[in-house]
Amino acid sequence: MTQDEIRLAVAADVPAVRDVTDAAYRPFIARIGLVPVPMRADHAADVAAGKVFVTGDPVTGLVVVEARGDHLFLDSIAVHPDAHGRGVGRRLLHFVDAHARALGLPEVRLYTNALMTENQKIYPRYGYELVERRLDGPYDRLHYRKRLDPTHGDGDRPAGR
Repeated sequence: MTQDEIRLAVAADVPAVRDVTDAAYRPFIARIGLVPVPMRADHAADVAAGKVFVTGDPVTGLVVVEARGDHLFLDSIAVHPDAHGRGVGRRLLHFVDAHARALGLPEVRLYTNALMTENQKIYPRYGYELVERRLDGPYDRLHYRKRLDPTHGDGDRPAGR
């Protein structure tokens, strides 16, 4: 596997999935005052269900996705801090779009904690629009969606590129 390839995670990847997720989300614990939901996920079950895709050797990034009736839900995206600035997140977001298209789904949806302000800058650059802000238990979440052009249109490129 090359550094740029994205593949379905297998059981042997579960420790790396846990480590990358924890490293990516740990800095937010102090800011939001809670452990981010992806850190509490059952990574083994998600991998076994075919929801996790990884990149890097060793694993430096991952996405957790779930096909739902009319959209692909991006449950989590995590890039190890040591890999920041290398385009890992960009490749993963493009993969999510392509995966949704391959499944015949017209949009991708996700949410992020309102205090993870970095994400509020990133997602709109990749074509996501904010659709609502909602409290889900103790979490203040911003819900985003991205409608996909089935032919891989320009909407998948970051603005200005």
